Amino acid sequence: MASPPSERVRVRRLPKRGAYDRQTIDAILDEGLVCHLGFVVDGEPRVIPTGYARDGDRLLLHGSRSSAAMRVLAGGGPACATVTLLDGLVLARSAFHHSMNYRSVVVLGTGVEVVDVAEKLEALRVLTDHLVPGRSADARGASASELALTTVVALPLDEASAKVRVGGPVDDAADHDLPVWAGVIPLALGHRSPIPDTEVPPGGPAPTYVTSYRRP
Repeated sequence: MASPPSERVRVRRLPKRGAYDRQTIDAILDEGLVCHLGFVVDGEPRVIPTGYARDGDRLLLHGSRSSAAMRVLAGGGPACATVTLLDGLVLARSAFHHSMNYRSVVVLGTGVEVVDVAEKLEALRVLTDHLVPGRSADARGASASELALTTVVALPLDEASAKVRVGGPVDDAADHDLPVWAGVIPLALGHRSPIPDTEVPPGGPAPTYVTSYRRP
């Protein structure tokens, strides 16, 4: 097993579930859509859900220039970003051993604001294509005024760890004969049929990346 990049991200509770290799970490980040971003404002902790995208060895985050989160991160404040994919509900014979199957990543670090215009536009393209691959080729890019109103921050993946639970319940041996169903209810993020905007001409075909949308 690979070693953690720092003690701050070492998995201590059930360490056998920890993973520090970039293949595992990147796969979770690439599949997820929302991270919970932790930061400190005036000495108080804040955690907000926000969109993100992985771009190589960094996590891209963006928001309004007036956003407290963006102000803190762009100013060099410490941050914690977490991503969780829920894969199943684990039903044990005892209430104590109920659990969930999941894949999660924790990233700790200090953000760096992306200020170069070309790099910022590329970051926004990556963020758009993380939501729906191929979309940036069709959608209008950010205007100069939109770019000025948007802050983009890159959070390095130098300190990151994953934690993964798979499999069924771990019941006490004495409970195995209880007449109680035990097992896993698998869960997965799904999607429904696309709903066109009211301004789309009737009968206008949706792009393939919409009709065949799938997460990685």
